[in-house]
Amino acid sequence: MVSRSYSNLLELTSGEPPSVGRIRRRIPRVMTVAGLISDLDEDSDSDTSAGTSSSPHDRTIVVANHLPVRAHRRPDGRGWTFSWDEDSLLLQLKDAIGDHCDMEFIYVGCLRDEIPPADQDEVGQILLETFKCVPAFLPPDLLARFYHGFCKQHLWPLFHYMLPLSPELGGRFDRSLWQAYVSVNKIFADKILEVINPDEDFVWVHDYHLMVLPTFLRKRFNRVKLGFFLHSPFPSSEIYKTLPVREVLLRALLNSDLIGFHTFDYARHFLSCCSRLLGLSYESKRGYIGLEYHGRTVSIKILPVGIHMGQLRSVLGLPETEAKVAELVEQFWNRGRVMLLGVDDMDIFKGISLKLLAMEELLKQHAEWRGKVVLVQIANPARGRGRDVREVQEETQAMARRINEAYGANGYEPVILINEPLQFYERMAHYVVAECCLVTAVRDGMNLIPYEYIIARQGNEKLDRFLGLNPSTPKKSMLVVSEFVGCSPSLSGAIRVNPWNIEAVADAMVYALEMSEPEKQLRHEKHYRFVSIHDVGYWANSFLQDLARTCHGHSKRRCWGIGFGLGFRVVTLDSNFRKLSMEHIVSAYKRTKTRAILLDYDGTLMPQASIDKSPSSNSIEILNSLCADMNNAVFLVSARSRSTLSEWFSPCENLGMAAEHGYFLRLKRDAEWETCAPVADCSWKQIADPVMKLYTETTDGSTIEDKETALVWSYEDADPDFGSCQAKELLDHLGSVLANEPVSVKSGPHVVEVKPQGVNKGLVAQRLLSVMQERGLSPDFILCIGDDRSDEDMFAIISTAMASSSVTPAAEVFACTVGQKPSKAKYYLDDTAEIVRLMQGLAAVSEQVRRSSQMV
Repeated sequence: MVSRSYSNLLELTSGEPPSVGRIRRRIPRVMTVAGLISDLDEDSDSDTSAGTSSSPHDRTIVVANHLPVRAHRRPDGRGWTFSWDEDSLLLQLKDAIGDHCDMEFIYVGCLRDEIPPADQDEVGQILLETFKCVPAFLPPDLLARFYHGFCKQHLWPLFHYMLPLSPELGGRFDRSLWQAYVSVNKIFADKILEVINPDEDFVWVHDYHLMVLPTFLRKRFNRVKLGFFLHSPFPSSEIYKTLPVREVLLRALLNSDLIGFHTFDYARHFLSCCSRLLGLSYESKRGYIGLEYHGRTVSIKILPVGIHMGQLRSVLGLPETEAKVAELVEQFWNRGRVMLLGVDDMDIFKGISLKLLAMEELLKQHAEWRGKVVLVQIANPARGRGRDVREVQEETQAMARRINEAYGANGYEPVILINEPLQFYERMAHYVVAECCLVTAVRDGMNLIPYEYIIARQGNEKLDRFLGLNPSTPKKSMLVVSEFVGCSPSLSGAIRVNPWNIEAVADAMVYALEMSEPEKQLRHEKHYRFVSIHDVGYWANSFLQDLARTCHGHSKRRCWGIGFGLGFRVVTLDSNFRKLSMEHIVSAYKRTKTRAILLDYDGTLMPQASIDKSPSSNSIEILNSLCADMNNAVFLVSARSRSTLSEWFSPCENLGMAAEHGYFLRLKRDAEWETCAPVADCSWKQIADPVMKLYTETTDGSTIEDKETALVWSYEDADPDFGSCQAKELLDHLGSVLANEPVSVKSGPHVVEVKPQGVNKGLVAQRLLSVMQERGLSPDFILCIGDDRSDEDMFAIISTAMASSSVTPAAEVFACTVGQKPSKAKYYLDDTAEIVRLMQGLAAVSEQVRRSSQMV
């Protein structure tokens, strides 16, 4: 296959810029012997190419644990043959999307069969040229530790809400298994590097087996167009945070551009984990949920996967399917039996035993159905292995025997357990004949069995004639579905049950059997309309469209990588927003003579998370050094009260201060406090205070601060999710009751504040510049630093100061915010530690100049 690829893997290991070109090449083995890497490489290379697509059509690299290909050893043992795996979702999405767009797909993954090292080069070349597949060959020992070890022993149970309370339940966390997981993800990344054109290709990674892969790819290509879809549940934060590598996996996923989930619950749990463990907030804009992460917006996609309509309809039309349907009709319909159907993997989360207990309860409580109703349970082989799987098998078989012995009769078995894999056409035939399909999983990511059942029950004209049905008669189907499976929210006509409530499940089964025919038809029609529209093609198209939308501005942004190992992330900025260079500002500071410096306090000079908010002796010393420079006018601008600021900064004689967002200000310590606005009427506090107290009483960890002109409700110590929810409600509540008062209601980091209208920090910047102008001083250096929305007014004033006569035409103006986020500032610094280092540097320059002048 001709592709635009990285042609020399040695370039990647040497750190040299890789050469990109369209060539035909062989795929080398990445690893053919057991081995581990413990972490990412230490370097933080970043690509700088803007890149615009020039290919005639888009190309997507689809990455999953398994390739959509089956390998077969030739009968003579010489060589291999290959065929598409028709059951693979990866193949289905390609087939389903192919009719809608000109998209080329390349697959990266493992084969299900072990390929000897001697055959791997040849197999890799055949798969690439014939199937556009790039196989990752894993040594058996590494594969076992990766898949059966970390994936199935740690991630899969935890994501299905099983805590490792004992070695028997999932097992204790094993660091060597985690290292194997990281190693395999690195191998997958290496295989992607062999075929990717980073400026053009999309990369779509699937499922929990490859959760750290986004970090490896983002590390090599900062602008890679990367989507990730999780096909399993995502557990609540209380479950997820028991995982020792919890933050590593979250940060790795956040190196994607788009993260997809089947249901809102799964997405909500993920967002809650990001909020509680990483302190990230999210918001919905125009219907899209986004997380701001180091200047990048990571989008969240919520859409359940669908079925391949063409494949199902094709199987329904097979002669083998018709023959099997005839056999089942004879076995059940012609003998007056009604079939209930269950199709599940034989694992601990599918709830097969609960289904059998419900069947037993039905037969016990409803004698009229004995001899008539039959539960056919198709038990597919478990994907994992271990003692829990053997226990489920033994329990299921014992339970089926017990029910048959108690309620069976000559020629009648109430439970038929099919404990072997069936051909797909056989399964479809069972769907056609079943009156009701039962899904009682206690936890499942999606589960497409109900979707398949609905399409099978719709049938086709040939099956209708074969079954003796009138084609004009509306079809019918019934579903009893667990509340804990991903397909449940989309099947509004199903009877939803708690599978642990055996009696309720039994009642649901009876209700499904005895429901009127018109209602069954209405439910089926509703389901069929949804399933036929929201097929796998709809899902894939929607995901790729959203991925393209999310990545649309990649080439216009500047970005670079920071951090080491699995803590790597990419900082992305707009072209007019850049990190403040220490060397640049110090140089400007040295050559200027009249300087205005405005500093926020909380979140700027003092970290928001600090318990003791009072300034340190080092901060006082820095401010005094800056104030001692006769060329400087230094102002501290804060939301705190003037009494607090006066007490904390009493050692700073020449420090100007503004309190309560600039309502009060003074030019130096011994000056009188002035007001920047008319005297405030605070009678509105009688309205706002009871409302805030109500929310304080109901929100543990929240407090009220009563300032002279403002009221502040803080929820910094409250539960982040509940506090945020309460803050939004309080904001609306106060906005409503104070609509006719001369105040503004604003939200900030963990606060809701009510203050007089027209009061903002921009007034302080205006006042400082006007005072300097009155004294004949036009500043040629302005530095303004803040961290939240309240500081944006200062940024706006100083950014427009160049157009006025209050500053010299060649003035150096630096508006700087803390962290990468949308801002009116042109510059940013990462955190308060960098702010303090900057101020120390400027203070050192002033001190050096002062000493030099004293020596002269």
